[in-house]
Amino acid sequence: MCGRYASFRSDADLAAAFHVTEVLTPDSVPPSWNVAPQHDVRVVLDRAPKGHPEAKKRQLRTARWGLVPPWAPDPSVGNRMINARSETITDKPAYRNAARHHRLIAPAEGYFEWQSLDEAGTRKQPWYLTDPDGAPLAFAGLYEWHKNPDLPADDPAAWLWSCTIITTRASDTLGHVHDRSPLTSRPAYSMTGWTRRSPTRSRSGRWSPPCPNHASCPGRWAGRSARSATTAPH
Repeated sequence: MCGRYASFRSDADLAAAFHVTEVLTPDSVPPSWNVAPQHDVRVVLDRAPKGHPEAKKRQLRTARWGLVPPWAPDPSVGNRMINARSETITDKPAYRNAARHHRLIAPAEGYFEWQSLDEAGTRKQPWYLTDPDGAPLAFAGLYEWHKNPDLPADDPAAWLWSCTIITTRASDTLGHVHDRSPLTSRPAYSMTGWTRRSPTRSRSGRWSPPCPNHASCPGRWAGRSARSATTAPH
């Protein structure tokens, strides 16, 4: 996890839920029950104009799912960076800078996970996991920019915005489905709890995420067989 999720709430609803002040999403990102790696996805982040840190705004914008570090020789490396393990994001070169400076929230309605039904993993049951009260989920994530060397820096098309979703150990509530789950909170806490606090380390040396109610903690989750999921919400 996380390899597929659903995102079909309107821009206006997401802006209200996450207290967004600037919407920069293009019309080309449609509602989807099957958001996949390399898709353009909607994300929420706090960003200030260059040289004006006091003018920070909360933005709803789009980024390609699959993080591409600025130093990557080719954007195709993003295919392998759709998820970042919370235990190592402050150590690995691909994520270290973003963990300190470029955090975001990826809103979702729910996500899909596949539960192995036998030891060999040849039989799997898909599940669709959501908040039991119908609130949007807030996946903790990171973002970076990657410049196309063939285009001038002042050309907006020269810059690729990309992102990754952070995963952590699954709680007892979800551990029977998969041993990993997205680092998740609710919108009311997500922006101050994730984007504005520094990562800390426990005595074991592992990174300790600051979000309460995330999926690594015991909690209530709604799950149903994904075999009955439709291609569009009713």
